[in-house]
Amino acid sequence: MKYRLLLTLLILSTGKLIAQQKDTTDLMSMLEKESNSEHQTKYATATFKTTRIINGHSIENVGAGVLDVKISHRFGSVKDGWSTFFGLDQADTRIGMDYGINSWLMVGGGRSSAYGTFDGFFKAKLLRQSTGEKKSPIAISIMADVAVNTISWYNRIDDDSLRSEFNNRLSYTGQILIARKFSEGLSLQLTPTIIHFNLTPPPPGKNPPLTYDGEHRNIVAFGFGGRQKISKRASFNVEYYYQLPDHKLGWSENSFSVGFDIETGGHVFQFMFSNSNLIAEPLFIPQTTDSWGKGQWHIGFNISRVFTVAHPKTKS
Repeated sequence: MKYRLLLTLLILSTGKLIAQQKDTTDLMSMLEKESNSEHQTKYATATFKTTRIINGHSIENVGAGVLDVKISHRFGSVKDGWSTFFGLDQADTRIGMDYGINSWLMVGGGRSSAYGTFDGFFKAKLLRQSTGEKKSPIAISIMADVAVNTISWYNRIDDDSLRSEFNNRLSYTGQILIARKFSEGLSLQLTPTIIHFNLTPPPPGKNPPLTYDGEHRNIVAFGFGGRQKISKRASFNVEYYYQLPDHKLGWSENSFSVGFDIETGGHVFQFMFSNSNLIAEPLFIPQTTDSWGKGQWHIGFNISRVFTVAHPKTKS
């Protein structure tokens, strides 16, 4: 009887020790996983819904091997009333394509009906917003664009030498895109911008021959953009480009736009109101002439459709 009691106590003690050891092992495993997760780098994603906030670029790139076909439409001024059916009889259009070379580089181009402008650009990620081992409170990208004016006011310039040079039809845009995703719903972006014209554009709508004065070839502006999600598939966007008074065309207005992003499967539909009916950077930033204060605003939309052209290679 005494031996049975000792054997029972020994078995119970052994079981208790094994259970304690298992609990200790599980606890150490949990602590190890928690420690590893703290050292892992987690990057912010979907700061904006698409590669454009409204008119201007966002911090987003399309994925590697993905082609994004964009159709952008800006109608005439609502203030024109019934004579143009509140601007719907008039429109400026841009058809473009963006392609992801890899995870950090995107290239693209398009053609705008305004002045028959062709533009091409690249956008590269320099820094991604992240937490964990590599912490960064912001994301930074750069964008560089070159545009050529093919149907323009250059034909009305008095100076034959200026009018005949192809180089005078070119303009260049450089931007630094600085963004932060503050929460699942709120994202903000600052976009310092410089635009260089080889030949300064004059006010639109003047038919007499022009005398070139060379004023303000370099335009300096600061873009401010934001996005607030209002549902799982929709968000409210705002965008404003402020031009420095000493580095702007004297006849231009600052571009201000508000709009909505709506995601529907493979499409992203952007609907907006803006005082600019122009689309590419060297057009809408320095050459907007209409003013919200005068009731001169335009309805517009962007339609984006993505296609997977090449699947990225995966390591075995």
